[in-house]
Amino acid sequence: MRVLLKLMLDCDPDAAWRALQSPTAFREVALPWLDFRSDEPGGFPTTWGAEHRVTVKALGAFTVGTQAIRLDTLRPLDPREAGTRILRDSGGGTGGMLAAVPRLDHRMAIAPDPAGPDERGRLRTLYRDQLIVRAGALTPFAWYAFWLFWQWRGARLRRLAPTWAYDPERRDDDGRVPETTSAEER
Repeated sequence: MRVLLKLMLDCDPDAAWRALQSPTAFREVALPWLDFRSDEPGGFPTTWGAEHRVTVKALGAFTVGTQAIRLDTLRPLDPREAGTRILRDSGGGTGGMLAAVPRLDHRMAIAPDPAGPDERGRLRTLYRDQLIVRAGALTPFAWYAFWLFWQWRGARLRRLAPTWAYDPERRDDDGRVPETTSAEER
């Protein structure tokens, strides 16, 4: 069964793409319902690697199980989607209640807003998210639980997206910040 989200995020596609690759953003989107703790010796990396094992806690107190996060990037097959970037998690539950869902197919797609920049010239992000859930006889129950969580996740994505902007400070060739007349020009 599928769980789908399609949202406009108030950040540019590069900021959204960086957030998808960040364990910190991953955890922020799930809180307070779920929290993820790294099971790897070095803890969470700055950006995801190919595979990472985590323990999942509900409400910060109850261990739900363990999960493998296996990420790779995909390219869209449709040439009209050339500006789209896709991150796929093909991991799944490895222990506890999550073992009932041993394999997930979770795809997150980032693309520039098809309407183009807004009246102030800011480009927003079209975010599409698809999760395919297979848990045998438990699939309908798993789907409902994931669907509920995905609604929360969508609301958190919208709320957090404006904080993902990254505007590096402009510097002159000698490394100094140029003087400007307003903070907006910096």
